[in-house]
Amino acid sequence: MASVAATPARTPNGPGPGEASASFPTVASVPGPREPEEEEEEEPAEIHLCVLWNSGYLGIAYYDTSDSTIHFMPDAPDHESLKLLQRVLDEIDPRSVVTSAKQDENMTRFLGKLASQEHREPKRPEIIFLPNVDFGLEISKQRLLSGNYSFIPDSMTTTEKILFLSSIIPFDSLLMVRALGGLLKFLGRRRIGVELEDYNVSVPILGFKKFVLTHLVSIDQDTYSVLQIFKSESHPSVYKVASGLKEGLSLFGILNRCRCKWGEKLLRLWFTRPTQDLGELNSRLDVIQFFLLPQHLDMAQMLHRLLGHIKNVPLILKRMKLSHTKVSDWQVLYKTVYSALGLRDACRSLPQSIQLFRDIAQEFSDDLHHIASLIGKVVDFEGSLAENRFTVLPNIDPEIDEKKRRLMGLPSFLTEVARKELENLDSRIPSCSVIYIPLIGFLLSIPRLPSMVETSDFEIEGLDFMFLSEEKLHYRSARTKELDALLGDLHCDIRDQETLLMHQLQCQVLARAAILTRVLDLASRLDVLLALASAARDYGYSRPRYSPQLLGVRIQNGRHPLMELCARTFVPNSAECGGDTGKVKVITGPNSSGKSIYLKQVGLITFMALVGSFVPAEEAEIGAVDAIFTRIHSCESISLGLSTFMIDLNQVAKAVNNATERSLVLVDEFGKGTNTVDGLALLAAVIRHWLALGPACPNVFVATNFLSLVQLQLLPQGPLVQYLTMETCEDGNDLVFFYQVCEGVACASHASHTASQAGLPEKLIARGKQVSDLIRSGKPIKPVKELLKEKQMENCQTLVDKFLKLDLEDPSLDLDIFMSQEVLPAATTIL
Repeated sequence: MASVAATPARTPNGPGPGEASASFPTVASVPGPREPEEEEEEEPAEIHLCVLWNSGYLGIAYYDTSDSTIHFMPDAPDHESLKLLQRVLDEIDPRSVVTSAKQDENMTRFLGKLASQEHREPKRPEIIFLPNVDFGLEISKQRLLSGNYSFIPDSMTTTEKILFLSSIIPFDSLLMVRALGGLLKFLGRRRIGVELEDYNVSVPILGFKKFVLTHLVSIDQDTYSVLQIFKSESHPSVYKVASGLKEGLSLFGILNRCRCKWGEKLLRLWFTRPTQDLGELNSRLDVIQFFLLPQHLDMAQMLHRLLGHIKNVPLILKRMKLSHTKVSDWQVLYKTVYSALGLRDACRSLPQSIQLFRDIAQEFSDDLHHIASLIGKVVDFEGSLAENRFTVLPNIDPEIDEKKRRLMGLPSFLTEVARKELENLDSRIPSCSVIYIPLIGFLLSIPRLPSMVETSDFEIEGLDFMFLSEEKLHYRSARTKELDALLGDLHCDIRDQETLLMHQLQCQVLARAAILTRVLDLASRLDVLLALASAARDYGYSRPRYSPQLLGVRIQNGRHPLMELCARTFVPNSAECGGDTGKVKVITGPNSSGKSIYLKQVGLITFMALVGSFVPAEEAEIGAVDAIFTRIHSCESISLGLSTFMIDLNQVAKAVNNATERSLVLVDEFGKGTNTVDGLALLAAVIRHWLALGPACPNVFVATNFLSLVQLQLLPQGPLVQYLTMETCEDGNDLVFFYQVCEGVACASHASHTASQAGLPEKLIARGKQVSDLIRSGKPIKPVKELLKEKQMENCQTLVDKFLKLDLEDPSLDLDIFMSQEVLPAATTIL
């Protein structure tokens, strides 16, 4: 009897890539002597940039010597190739780039390329590394709060200074805060602009400004939250608790119909970077419009199926570089490449006037076919899965085929060898077998006899004892040694040769990595646009138009994309702002009449148009909007240490300080978090501030229940202000909501009707109406007599019950104490 055993040998992993980086800050150069001040030439402006990259996000801050201002960009997602950072560098052209000495491979490679751009010698930035400790979060916050800023009055306390800075700088953008801290450290060390001054003179900082790339629309996190563009919820599955959150009811959730992971990632990136680039936006809309045509539905569905096979190619390429490729990686890559070829063939049959179809048809080159052909001809997928390692198909390498044939024929051959070995063994040994163990070779295995107790009993003449396993003794004999010399370690030889072939195949794939990366970029773009087209088809969206001359938006019969999915019927509303009239819309109306939904609807339709999506409206014309600011809901947070009203003020302050004539500002119920008079005064002051800007006034939608704003004529009359209200109708004691916006001013808030719908008792509602009427007429408010009588009777009954419980025969009873502690205090509430 003979058997062949094959235990997979463990291939030791090579050492991981080393992490080493060491740099020293360079010495600042001292400027040369100035020319005589006859011509008064200005010194050329310099920009010093500080950047941090971590977990796919970028934090950026820079100092501009031309106006001594620090500009910051809140944390923004970026691709591993750092395309966003490259755009920032192209736009601001910094003199120096400051970053942490502790960086990952992507940033190190990017900075290396940046430093080696010889052709940009006059403008090539200086790369400066600072110790990672200089970018600590807490120390960065301390530097920011302890700085000497000329725009902050010296009379401000520390708390007031913190509140003031928190209204300008978003401290929840942690990477950006760390970048600001590192930038301040660099400015203090280099003493930019004050090199020749005394050491006690600090670098001048005249302000902090938010930095937005050209063509990008500025939207803060509060706006993303209140408009429900993104909304994270806890995952209901117990198996995914550790993985975190899932997308709830949000705009991203209803539009995300992407089939591949990278498509979903690109859609999220588009949502975080709405753009004003009309060429880019129209190119996206062209693709969506093409797939919305009924005759192209089958083509869209076929492309969507192919996109489902586009997988995480960069991860596979990274594993190939590290020689950590798995069997499943080859399968995934094979399907991805063949799906990409299917996309190419399909796009070649589509109109080449559309840029995306033309790019896919041209750039998905024959290299993809070469990769797919190589993988299909070389990799034995069934064998690889069975052995959990890379194996090759027959007829690839004759030497491997020969060794595999030998390995397959070993059982019958070893049976014959075992039979000959048994003839030469002691007659007490009943049986033996010859086995093959990878890395060890051929061994003679015999059962352990009862007489074999000690190790010395294992010795057999002519055999070399190796080891005991499962009551089997294993030896080397002359024949097994001869087999080792003749056949060698077949299993390991086969593995080594197949590993060599795998390495050669990896080199072929990596040599064409650029085309694979381009496949992922174009396929994910097609995936996103197909998802948006599918949503537009199902929800009845229309194509928006862009008008650079219009400083606002015009929306005809717009709908809230989320509310229309939740409500039985939804009443569409139009909106128009921009030009010289009606830039400030003051919307009044009863509670629950739809004011907030109207504001969010305008914001969401504008946002959807700025990411290149069709919109829920009959028609939409979007002007050159550069930012969307909101004050709708108070995003409370214990970590901020701010009151609800202070958070409201911060949100309004962002709009007041940053909104331009091209910005869209949505304000809902501002001022309700404090005293009514103070809140009304603040609201009126903010609106008057915008109106005073004249043509530079932003496009403002204000929803409020402060009817006194109109009744007391707190706003100046003029063409810039337009008053709107939500149409209602009183039917007896009932109030009917039409949810329709019309011109005019509400006459009352109808709070009692809303209170009744909420289930408050009728007595409370009636009393509330009575008090409201008294306040409105200026009459004194008096307690209700019936309520007082009822309370007196209750107190009397309580006192009588206590008297009846007294035991007058009890010697320990002290009537004086009872009168002073029970009767006399109760008398004040009874009389």
